[in-house]
Amino acid sequence: MISVRLSQELEEKINSLSKRKNITKSEIIKEALEKYFESYEQSETAYDLGKDLFGKYGSGQGNLSVIYKKKVREKLNEKMSH
Repeated sequence: MISVRLSQELEEKINSLSKRKNITKSEIIKEALEKYFESYEQSETAYDLGKDLFGKYGSGQGNLSVIYKKKVREKLNEKMSH
């Protein structure tokens, strides 16, 4: 068993809904928790949210992680020569 402290406003909403739907407060809370967990389990990962953007603006050069020092050196040399 779990005890939960609710704000007066939330408790009033649950009481009102309980009377309107003619179900117990426990049933309302259980249903709300079930929906919360379903939603939580279905939430997308960071990868899912951005997968259509990954590599979208790529350079087309697959070796940049290997030659990055050379690229940095070239850029610095260009800047110094001006």
